[in-house]
Amino acid sequence: MAPRGSLPFDPIQRAADLWEERIGPSRTMAAVTSVMRVQQILLSQVDGALKPLGLTFARYEALVLLDFARRGSLPMRVMGERLQLHPTSVTNIVDRLQGDGLVRRLPHPTDRRATLVELTAEGRDRLAKATGAVTAIDFGLTGLDEAGQEELTALLRTVRLSAGDFDR
Repeated sequence: MAPRGSLPFDPIQRAADLWEERIGPSRTMAAVTSVMRVQQILLSQVDGALKPLGLTFARYEALVLLDFARRGSLPMRVMGERLQLHPTSVTNIVDRLQGDGLVRRLPHPTDRRATLVELTAEGRDRLAKATGAVTAIDFGLTGLDEAGQEELTALLRTVRLSAGDFDR
């Protein structure tokens, strides 16, 4: 997303004020619209930091997940569950990472139906550089101190939990 000048007003607050006048309480609309806008900002910042490394945030998440795996590899099915993605999306991500030489597919040693994915040495190197890039910009999350970040995480966790994103 190309940078542009700031608006002289908060468009979400303006929309909330109009919503109040014409429809009714605007708290939920303003909160959801704010979350959606912040998601756009964060994704733009993170993707901007990762683009020079040939990665998107989705591919970066997959590399991190594989790096965190105890055995150094994961079945594609497990990757989909942990990344909360449809199998087709996981296949696409792994295809791109494999095409770039960052991961390799291996046959599962005990399940012929499953395929394992593991990081290559180049994948570990790219992951280290990418992690440096995203942490250098605080994942794009500016304007909050540590307490604010923890509070935001807790608030969003509550929403995710009530939506059935995970079990307690």
